[in-house]
Amino acid sequence: MLRRGGCAGLVACALLVAIPGVDASAAEAGAPAPDRGTGTASTLGYDRWYVQTSVLTTHFHSDPAHNDQQRLVDVSWRFRPEWLVGAAVFHNSFGQPSQYVYGGWMTHPVAAVPPLYLKITAGAVHGYKDPYRDKIPYNSKGVAPGIIPSIGYCYRAVCSELVVFGAAGVTLTFGVKIP
Repeated sequence: MLRRGGCAGLVACALLVAIPGVDASAAEAGAPAPDRGTGTASTLGYDRWYVQTSVLTTHFHSDPAHNDQQRLVDVSWRFRPEWLVGAAVFHNSFGQPSQYVYGGWMTHPVAAVPPLYLKITAGAVHGYKDPYRDKIPYNSKGVAPGIIPSIGYCYRAVCSELVVFGAAGVTLTFGVKIP
């Protein structure tokens, strides 16, 4: 259960972590700085904004109350080789306006296919209200924890992800990296 002010604290922590240059440990350890030009880090999309929207959503179990038009707008900042922070607005599975504020981690598990990545985000979900308040676990006062895994693939600045939202369903997204 989130304590009072937990969502604001999560946002503040995420923004503090996102400030470039906060982690001096890599530089002290002699790690090379990520290439900001045309090298590997820039090619894979680090240190840049990413904007995506939902293209297709399907639920695992049919329910006449389900909405398959999420109208997702998600904006994230990808920094360092594997970290990101972001926020999304969308219509939840029941058509209610909702928000998700998160931090996340990405990895490129197949060295031979660097555009392929796995991503997991965790944060606070807001917007599930009566009569659907109990459709999301641990929903307390309208805010619930969320953990969202996805698998994605990029071609240059364009990416697509298959996002799993709990045991409810999957969303296919389309996005663009903004330098």
